[in-house]
Amino acid sequence: MSELDEIVTVIKERRKLLGVNQEDLAHIAGISVRRLKAVESGVANPSFALLLKILGALGMTLRVGTKP
Repeated sequence: MSELDEIVTVIKERRKLLGVNQEDLAHIAGISVRRLKAVESGVANPSFALLLKILGALGMTLRVGTKP
């Protein structure tokens, strides 16, 4: 599984844990529902900025570094 796949999995799990649907998350993140659905389905190759918007809307941050 790639790092992007892991991030997408975390996004979906966090969204569901918070009880937020895709439409609401897209609105909070300031992106289109279409873009969010493309990211969550693995169709899109999201930019770093887009991932930060989505993660920020979920109350999360992205830490870049090496795995232990």
